[in-house]
Amino acid sequence: MLKFLVAASLVVLSVELMMSGPAVVTASPAPVSQEIDPAPGSVDGLRLSPVLVTDDLEQPTDVVGSPDDDRLFVVEKAGKIRIVEDGIVADRPFLDITRWVGSVGNEQGMLSLRFHPRYAENGRIFIFFTDTRGTSQLAEARVDTTGDEVDLSSLRSIMSVPQFGQYHQSGSMMFGPDGYLWVSLGDGGGIGDPLGHGQDFTNIDASIIRIAVDKGSPYAVPDDNPFIGTSARPEIWAYGVRNPWRISYDATTGYVYIPDVGQEGSEEINVVSLGDAGLNFGWAVSEGSVCYGGGECNMSGHTLPVYEYLHDGNGCAMIGGEVYRGSLMPELDGHFFFADFCLGWIRSVVLDDSDVHMVVDWITEREDRLGNVTTIGSDRHGELYVANLAGELWRLELSRP
Repeated sequence: MLKFLVAASLVVLSVELMMSGPAVVTASPAPVSQEIDPAPGSVDGLRLSPVLVTDDLEQPTDVVGSPDDDRLFVVEKAGKIRIVEDGIVADRPFLDITRWVGSVGNEQGMLSLRFHPRYAENGRIFIFFTDTRGTSQLAEARVDTTGDEVDLSSLRSIMSVPQFGQYHQSGSMMFGPDGYLWVSLGDGGGIGDPLGHGQDFTNIDASIIRIAVDKGSPYAVPDDNPFIGTSARPEIWAYGVRNPWRISYDATTGYVYIPDVGQEGSEEINVVSLGDAGLNFGWAVSEGSVCYGGGECNMSGHTLPVYEYLHDGNGCAMIGGEVYRGSLMPELDGHFFFADFCLGWIRSVVLDDSDVHMVVDWITEREDRLGNVTTIGSDRHGELYVANLAGELWRLELSRP
């Protein structure tokens, strides 16, 4: 999942950010290749007030809103998907494949869920998990006629990715406006990418892939993927990532957000347009905007992050989220929310153009932090939810002066 699920016993770093409200910082990010939304209005006096929805979950790893009603579907590491409705966790899981899921490793288990864009018509879901052999599996299944449970007889593997270790599995997913499924794959683990997956585009690890799940058997490669006809894996849309935890698509701007968990120096957010295919995000030559391991390196051709934060007591593992597009907090429209697993704070970043960004620290003081945050997701209305390793699910709400 990340470099983190050992962390039930993790000692949180003792850094305190003493502030009475959201702190706003402006700085110059690394360059991006396009302009992004205009800056939002002021957040002065606004505070996020997380509301506990339930604490009856077990190691949640993903939160997804139902496409056609107000239920939430929460993925649990051990291999279940639970339905949460009106704060109540249904007794019967939506899906239970614990006997097939290998979740002993810190970053293994069932990691994500996505509904097909035409789920109301075809009932198809997609999941990413580690099986009992340690192999990453991208699989699909169909819901039964009740809509409350997956038909296990329909479960089939779409792609198997052998892993040499238990770390950096990634496995987040999104559907683009073209109906293609995008999946993030980590470098497979080891310090400093020992197998060189990051810069080896003949290997599917350490990449963002893009596949057509409505064509081919079990899938087809889109004709406009960037490496078709080369020695690279044709599924690859971008490469040079370490462990992208929660890629997401913002339909308002058409941009793809690719947060990437760092190793020694920094955590980063990459933001690119749908048309920016074939990018190299640099790992493990570089980590964020600096050379990995210090010293000099050739970073020509690398796409740099639009935002990054150094470890240095600020945290250790970025938990990517989504751009807020709900209706209950209109002041925060366009904010991309993210968290840090180790410190449990919540931040948002808004990109103004290629030169300026604004970062807002929302939940910083120790007594307010949300523990070992594992995921940020949304319901079908665009409202945001945060889950943590302890099994708590929170809805983000705004307090106004």
